[in-house]
Parts: sequence; C-alpha cells; structure tokens
Amino acid sequence: MLITHAKVATLGEAPRLIEDGAILIRDQHIAAIDTTSTLATAHPEEERLDAQGQLALPALLCGHTHFYGAFARGWAYPGSAATRFVDILERLWWRLDKHLTLEDVRYSALVCLADAIRHGTTTLIDHHASPNAIDGSLDVIAETVVQSGLRAGLSYEVTDRDGPDRAQAGIAENIRFLQRLQRAPHPQLGATFGMHASLTLSDATLSRVVAAADSLGAGCHIHGAEGIEDVEDSLAKSGMRAVTRLGAAGVLGPNTIVAHAVHVDDQEIALLAETDTWVTHQPRSNMNNAVGFARIEDMLKHGVKVALGNDGFSNNMVAEMKAAYLGHKLVQRDPRSMPADLVFQLAYTANANLVTSFWPQQQLGELTTDAMADIILVDYKPTTPLTAANLPWHIIFGYEASAITTTISAGQILMRDRRILTLDENHINARARDLARLLWKRISAST
Repeated sequence: MLITHAKVATLGEAPRLIEDGAILIRDQHIAAIDTTSTLATAHPEEERLDAQGQLALPALLCGHTHFYGAFARGWAYPGSAATRFVDILERLWWRLDKHLTLEDVRYSALVCLADAIRHGTTTLIDHHASPNAIDGSLDVIAETVVQSGLRAGLSYEVTDRDGPDRAQAGIAENIRFLQRLQRAPHPQLGATFGMHASLTLSDATLSRVVAAADSLGAGCHIHGAEGIEDVEDSLAKSGMRAVTRLGAAGVLGPNTIVAHAVHVDDQEIALLAETDTWVTHQPRSNMNNAVGFARIEDMLKHGVKVALGNDGFSNNMVAEMKAAYLGHKLVQRDPRSMPADLVFQLAYTANANLVTSFWPQQQLGELTTDAMADIILVDYKPTTPLTAANLPWHIIFGYEASAITTTISAGQILMRDRRILTLDENHINARARDLARLLWKRISAST
C-alpha cells in the first residue's frame, strides 16, 4: 500500500516534516518515505490510500493499562467518598475484580481495544486481575488482541490479598502464558510476570515470583509506591521503603516495569537507575486517586527510564500527554516543567524502547524505513506554521484525539475514516452494557 498526499511527521532522533509526503508499506513494514510525486512515480501500480493532506504520525503506545477495569465506568460504590487511596482499592477495584467472569474479561478487553483503535493506540502493556477467573484469563485476552489487530504485552496480577491458593494460581497463569509464547511466539502478543504491589505481597510470594520469572528469563510488571500506604506498609513489614523492598527481593531489573513510583526518595530513584528498571507515569490516574505526582524530571536527570501509561483510565494517549504537560506545571508551580518535547519523549521514544522488551524485532514510535507500519492519520489543519520542531506544542494545544481518522498497525488498516474495521463496535458495546449491568448486581448483592 502507498499512502499519498500526507503531511508526514517522522519523529525519531532526526525528525522531519514532509509536505505532500508518501509512505510505502510492504510486509508490515515501512519500505520508503518520500514525497508523493517521487513514490507515486516509482510505484505506479501500488494500491493507494489518499491522505488528502492529513497529518501522518507514528501510532501511539501505552506503557501500563488495565483492560479489566472497563466495567467500572459509571459504577459508584456505596457510602461516603474515599479518603485514602487504599479505600479506593478496597471499595472499588478489589470488589469489582472479584466478580469478573471470563466473559467479562473478554468484553472488558474488547471495549478497551476498540477504544485504543479509535484513539490511534496500537501497542499496549496490560496488567490483569480477576481472582475468581484466573485460569486461562490471559488466553482470553490474547484472543481479543489478535482479533483486534493490535499488539499487547500481558500479565496476571499476583497478590496475597485473596489467599495462598489464588496467589499460586496467579503465578501459574503467568508461567503458563509465558511458556506458551516461548513455544509459539506471536507478533501481536508479549508477556511479563505480573504482581500487584508491595502492599499485598509477602516476602515468600515475592521470592516465588522472582524465582519463576528468572527461570523463564522474564521481567516483572508491578505497581510501586503509587500511594503512601504502599510505603507505610513496606516500612512496617521490612523496615524498607516500597521500591527498596522490591529491589532487595530481586524484582527490579531492565525488563521490569514499576508503575507510578510516586512516593520514592532519592535513594530509590538511584536504585531504579542503577538496576535499569522501567518506570511508567500515569498522570490522569494519579490525579483521580489524589496520590500525588511522581518526580519524573528528577528521575530522568538521574538516568531512570520513564515511559507513559494510562492505568486503564482510557486509551486516549493524547489526553494522557496533555495531562502530563499540564499537571507537572501545576504541581511544581513552574511553567517550565514538563515541556511538550519531553512529553513526546515519554510517549513515543521511551514507550517504543519499552515495548522492545516484548517485541525486540519490532521498531515502533517513529516513521522510518524498516520500522513497523504503525501509522495514524490526523485531520489537523494548523492555523499557525507547523514544523518538525514545534509539532509537540501543536499536538498539546492544537488537536484532540477525535481528529484521528485512520489507524494502521503492522500495515493493516484497523480504522478508516473513523470506522473500525476489525471489531464490531456496536455488538461489543451492547454486550458490554449487559455484562456490566449483571456485574454491578453481583457486586451490590455481595455487600
């Protein structure tokens, strides 16, 4: 396929903006980028997709999400509002996940995958929990990912909060799925070893998970110091702060993701850098849960690898980028904080580097020869000069994700002219409403 008449923004280390540009796609990859006249002349028989002057960008990526949370939208737990983060966990998330069936898991994932396609997000790192539907849950999610045409790195959340049997079942689910992909790799699927947080993990369970992950050559995906309760609990258990405890247990490392890292001190920042551990930043979730904001710029200065996720808030990563840009300025009371080009670094460069842990052969996050053909077309008509240098500020201030008209992943068109092609969105939404209604009834009956 040849995409023609696009304003091509390549991003990458040497970003270019090609007016009336074209992108040649062959075998899931970008084969060439040049002007429309050059590539159209060289490939006259190639199937065309006329961008009609739209902006062509690399597709978006998400470093941390929760597909299983889709059915929480609009459901309110009874009683007064939560006053602490742990109240939100106990009254909302830990009640919802216990009542999920495998069909709920399937349609929660489908809802989020359709949302991702609509918002131009083609690669996601998911963290799953369904304590009464553990066995096979990652296979169910994997089926939906393959169906959607997106790619996702999957893991199951191991925790002690539901007792030793379920903790062991969670470990077994991670092992089984990791082994499945080692036996039969799939270009759309990745895996890592999931854990909830220091707050809900004993030393013994941490030890078992680390041993299992190491035996499979896998990293871990865990929430770290998201709320102050995680730190308080860790100090009470071990005399160490939460991230320090994870380091002592052997959890940290170059393929491990620590989501949030809001409440970390200087020594823990140094430890994250020293162990080459990934941190993911989820500003919308942090604001919603009132847990605070991570010291992202300090982390970056000290060499910590930081990527951008959404914590299941929605798969509109443009909204997440805007929240990061604005939130840090407010928290630090400094308009110089988190400039738009740094937000782009987290959302594109860092996220692309993160996903190489799952797909080492797939280059993402920029439009360049031999990269995966993960491309979005955006109906954005700038009212001021647009250049490769000022593009990040145009994205933050100029357009919303609703301007995305076309989503392509590995050369496959998943959405064209705002119509999703790989998933039946009307069916998914209708079935999800029915399942969510039943789920809410089960939760209410259990209180």
